[in-house]
Amino acid sequence: MFKSGTDRTLHTWIGAYLLLVALIISQFIAAGDFSFGRKPWENFKKTAAELSQPSFLNIWFGSDRVEYRSDDGRVLRVENPREREREFLAALGRATWTTFQVATLGSLLAAVAALPFGLAAARNMMLPPVIAQTARVTLDVFRSIHTLVFGLLFVGVIGLGPMAGVLAIAAHSFGTYGKLYAESIETADARLIQSGVALGLSPLQTLVYGLWRTMLPRWISVHLYVWEFNVRDSTVLGLIGAGGLGLLLSEAVSLFQWGRLATILIAIVALVVAFDNLSRHIRHAVNRPREH
Repeated sequence: MFKSGTDRTLHTWIGAYLLLVALIISQFIAAGDFSFGRKPWENFKKTAAELSQPSFLNIWFGSDRVEYRSDDGRVLRVENPREREREFLAALGRATWTTFQVATLGSLLAAVAALPFGLAAARNMMLPPVIAQTARVTLDVFRSIHTLVFGLLFVGVIGLGPMAGVLAIAAHSFGTYGKLYAESIETADARLIQSGVALGLSPLQTLVYGLWRTMLPRWISVHLYVWEFNVRDSTVLGLIGAGGLGLLLSEAVSLFQWGRLATILIAIVALVVAFDNLSRHIRHAVNRPREH
């Protein structure tokens, strides 16, 4: 009986989801937006061909001299594409480091600021309802606003530069950290909290004195997870003037420099993969069972 009821609930949700998708598609078709443009396949092949030739290859395989001439044949300017690409790679390296700095500082600021809110929001902390509900609503509000929206706000408040990106990352991640902190506390063994209460400690005191060693590895994992996400998220903040790789991305796309765009994307993937491997190694080390 329970299984059939569960199946009916599941089928109801699947049916509602399919109806929602059908409604969205029908409205797209009615508005004329269900289209991939003119000659999408030809455009895709052309773009893919240009993306398959990252610009950094010009350092070794590109021409070392390009002349720009007027209509009457006079040489107006001479450039060395190899040298120009080396300068671009140097700028790319600086932008990549800035992106990592923005993600790192923003994540740390959010992790520290969200800790008391996560403690207050956890239901098994049994704090007064007004405090707990205020903490949950605050975390929901910050988590619901996208990083780019915060970025636009802080660029308008403090101006262009990476500090606006740091604050944007911190503001959005504040809600994420707080929610994950609260959930990790709520999954703690209830018997440990009950034993602390029996000894005259509050749930918060029990957490601080008795569950700290249990919570710390989880919170480190939470921090690494959100930090890793922010490394990816911060790559686009430069699009709104908050520093990092986004500015180079915007320039490459606006000028249709697909070779340079490919180089930037390779740098982003390399950064994310490297940090993903590092964070996974740290998580395994932190969560490895300790010998007694």
